[in-house]
Amino acid sequence: MMPGGMRNPKQMKRMMKKMGMTSEDIDAERVIIETKDKRLVFDDAQVVHMEVQGQSTYQIVGNPREEAPEGKVLIPEEDIKLVADRAGVSKEEAKKALEEGDGELAEAIIKLTS
Repeated sequence: MMPGGMRNPKQMKRMMKKMGMTSEDIDAERVIIETKDKRLVFDDAQVVHMEVQGQSTYQIVGNPREEAPEGKVLIPEEDIKLVADRAGVSKEEAKKALEEGDGELAEAIIKLTS
């Protein structure tokens, strides 16, 4: 049920406009969110842009897949823990060795223990 008993989309749109709110659907083919550690890629996502009192908000609906950032290898947390345990080093050292070895577990362990 809509707030205030409104069920008519036209009435809702008029009320939003009175309050200074606008929204529009964006025909996005792909949405990419990049963080320091990973990229979230949404294919065929539904995207809505809302403008409220001069502030823009984007709502993304879909199922992302994780990718490594450009020029990096995505290292699973389990691999970092395994290398740290086997080599007797901190997780930070294990992660660095895995990144330098393109995610190869054996190569990272050998590098850290030799």
